Amino acid sequence: MPDSQTSAPRGGVRLARGASPWLIPTVATAALSLTRARKSGRWAAVAVPTTALAAGMLWFFRDPEREITQGRVISPADGVVQSIMPWKDGRTRVAIFMSPLNVHVNRAPLAGTVTSVEHVPGGFVPAFNKESENNERVVWHFDTELGDIEMVQIAGAVARRIVPYVPQGTKVEQGERIGLIRFGSRVDLYLPEGVEVAVEVGQATTAGVTRIDRD
Repeated sequence: MPDSQTSAPRGGVRLARGASPWLIPTVATAALSLTRARKSGRWAAVAVPTTALAAGMLWFFRDPEREITQGRVISPADGVVQSIMPWKDGRTRVAIFMSPLNVHVNRAPLAGTVTSVEHVPGGFVPAFNKESENNERVVWHFDTELGDIEMVQIAGAVARRIVPYVPQGTKVEQGERIGLIRFGSRVDLYLPEGVEVAVEVGQATTAGVTRIDRD
């Protein structure tokens, strides 16, 4: 199933919604320094790091199109499975760590209706740290064919902003873009009791592509 979001112009690079506050000043500074570098050695020295930073930002905020995998539950995030933990209520939590090199646009793991989007204030310790349980986060709940599905976007040491794309009450398709976490972070997905996990700790995942559950 092809991605339902608007495609980038032919030959262009699609960038994530919510990237403008970081991209605009960075790219503008790089463009200014490159222009002035033609006449000034001092500006030439500035142009190198600013251009490198702008290129890094463009890479970080990339948002590629995806051919969405068919399956009951698919990965909401690019990254690596950090842990798989049984929960007291019978659910299983699959935690996916996202490094700054990953695509940071998150996608709906199932089709359904967004029943709540709750922002929870907290700290900003590294997302791979156990203490990240108390980090800034956004808690999502989806009403799906498997019942209530909970997904949590967790900010990391560098990620200081989570940007939801859709509000409560929105009907989403499986694999649809639903939000962005700026810089390194983590996404936790809670599978209902009886749903068997198909991924393993240490396995790389791709949002909208990697299947999380097993038939």
